[in-house]
Amino acid sequence: MAKSVTVYEKPVPHIGLPDWYAKQWELQQSVGSRISDAFELRNSGRIIRSETRVKTEWNTYMNNVRLADRITELSKWGELFEHLLTRLLSEIHLLKDEKANTEREIDTLNYPLQVTAECISMRDCRRGTELTYDEADTELKKELCIIENVKTFLTDKVQASWEKLNCLEEVKFKINLDIEDKNEAIRIDKEKLELDRTCANISYKPNALKKLKNEISYESWIEHCNNLKILADNELSDVYSFREGMQVMRDRANNDIKAQQDVTDFALRKRIYQTQKARNELEWQKLKMHKEMENLQKEIVRLEDEFLHKTDAIKCAETRLENRNYRPGFELCEDEAQTGLRNEVLQLRKIENELAKAIENAKATYNGLESLLLRVDRNLEDKQHSLSTDIMCLDMRSTLKTGDRTKLPNETDRNIVLTRMEKEIPLES
Repeated sequence: MAKSVTVYEKPVPHIGLPDWYAKQWELQQSVGSRISDAFELRNSGRIIRSETRVKTEWNTYMNNVRLADRITELSKWGELFEHLLTRLLSEIHLLKDEKANTEREIDTLNYPLQVTAECISMRDCRRGTELTYDEADTELKKELCIIENVKTFLTDKVQASWEKLNCLEEVKFKINLDIEDKNEAIRIDKEKLELDRTCANISYKPNALKKLKNEISYESWIEHCNNLKILADNELSDVYSFREGMQVMRDRANNDIKAQQDVTDFALRKRIYQTQKARNELEWQKLKMHKEMENLQKEIVRLEDEFLHKTDAIKCAETRLENRNYRPGFELCEDEAQTGLRNEVLQLRKIENELAKAIENAKATYNGLESLLLRVDRNLEDKQHSLSTDIMCLDMRSTLKTGDRTKLPNETDRNIVLTRMEKEIPLES
């Protein structure tokens, strides 16, 4: 018997050919499925990559546009506020100048006030009947009241301007702070606009989506900017009106004071004219009184001489009458000579009494004229003193005239110029 070959097999289960085909088909199906899944996954990845890239680039572009628009908006508001700040600084400077001018005007009012008060004090030193409440005294006191009222009003305006300056400084501080904030925001937004994914200073941030407590809405920000702009516009409008009002008020006050000074000067010149006229009339009366007193004194001397003459005549008549009483006997009769002598004595005594009364009346009149002359002299002295006082006041007040009011040498030439009468007055030959 022939020997057989020994065959060794692995001790594992063997499959049949149908199973092999089945395994092969299953593997092919698995590979196809995996390839299909990989293809689908690859396509979806490509789609996701494309979509995310587009979304990222679009979001970045839109945010860059938003940042650029925000920078433009902030720049416009910043330029607007800088313009308002420039106007505010200009108005503050002008208001400070107006305040300084008003303060200088208040200081310059001290001299007219002092001159007016000194004029009132000087005129209060008038004597006797010249110490009157005349028109010049009334106008001087009125001028004093006007200057004091103007000074008080200007002082109130200076106080109001100081308060207005404080308000403007507060608005300026707010605008400055807002401009600084906007400039800082513009700087930050510009830096973020230049920042991209290739920059080195980017990193993850903890809680990047957090919302700050002091963060406000865009509408609130717009409202804040509009309110600040309205506040600045209102303050600028108010300060312009206030500043113009200060200038108009100061000019009006100067015009009122100058007008009152002209009225007061006219009243003083009128009073000087009245005093000079009264003094001249009184001097004329004094001259006539002197002449009358001289004539009266001569008449008194003549009356006294006549009285002495009549005394001698009476003595003679009485002596003759007395001596005829010694006639003897029937010769002592009431004849015509006796009657004539008696009538002569009676008539001479009557004439003597009349002469005595005339002398007494003449002396009383002379004494009255003499006392009246003393009163006239005192009144003339008072008038001369009052005249000197008013002239001194007028000379003192001449220093108050400034500008065009000092060009003319006297008030007559000034009145001619004011009334435009130069061409109508004939030239002196």
